[in-house]
Amino acid sequence: MSATRYAYLGPEGTFTEVALRTLPEAATRELVPMLSVPAALDAVRNGEAAAALVPIENSVEGGITATLDELAGGEPLMIYREVLLSITFALLVRPGTKLSDIKTVTAHPAAQPQVRKWMAEHLPGALWESAASNADGARLVQEGRYDAAFAGEFAAATYGLEPLVTEIHDAENAQTRFVLVGRPARPSAPTGADKTSVVIWLADDHPGALLELLQEFAVRGVNLMLIQSRPTGEGIGNYCFAVDAEGHIADRRVGEALMGLKRISPQVRFLGSYPRAGVSPDEVRPLRAGTSDAAFTEASDWLARSQDGRI
Repeated sequence: MSATRYAYLGPEGTFTEVALRTLPEAATRELVPMLSVPAALDAVRNGEAAAALVPIENSVEGGITATLDELAGGEPLMIYREVLLSITFALLVRPGTKLSDIKTVTAHPAAQPQVRKWMAEHLPGALWESAASNADGARLVQEGRYDAAFAGEFAAATYGLEPLVTEIHDAENAQTRFVLVGRPARPSAPTGADKTSVVIWLADDHPGALLELLQEFAVRGVNLMLIQSRPTGEGIGNYCFAVDAEGHIADRRVGEALMGLKRISPQVRFLGSYPRAGVSPDEVRPLRAGTSDAAFTEASDWLARSQDGRI
């Protein structure tokens, strides 16, 4: 395995590359652009890269399905870090192009919901087609395949384009969350401001099946930050659920919730416990009474004393 290579969703000039370069260790790694999320994650699986940074969620549309599906299937991988990046788009065109010249536009599918209203107002007749990434859309504009691309303004110079319009966004303060993914290993130590990600499968389809899974978190005071259903590919109505929960697998409440899930679910895939981006321990909500590690230890000691007749 190449310990000095980090893969990312490319080509050069993507928001993913910008997010990756915010990591201190990126300065000492060879950054390798890949043409898709599956390709970036497969580079980790086959040893071509030590880790890969890929988008997993945005604040407008929620989870990035390509990433969630790749992490749910195939050889297991783990998340070790997350990065939050504020997102605003520029409309990139070949030099000399005017707004009235634009008949076709392209970008990554996740970009469309973030610029849909702007496009309806300013380019109502333009045809949208998806690209593998926003930067790949810019490349296609450079090649003459499309008239314009929504991408980061920083990508213009890389592809010989001009930003015709900048600061495009339908939602204020839009953000995308990226995750650094590697091969499975021991998670980093708890920081007090952590997140745990898992994928959970339903045992069967019956009333309350999802509620039974969620109760494993709720009764232990574990707050959920994301839950998204994804088809398993085994037929209509068969789903698994990608879940992000507050806390670390080393926390008693989280560990016991995961054990509870394992008892009632046919498959639970642990995707990692890692520090939350931009959150310090002081900013984490107080734990509900009875859900601290000390409370779990006290309850366990009480049970042992009761079993021994030391009540």
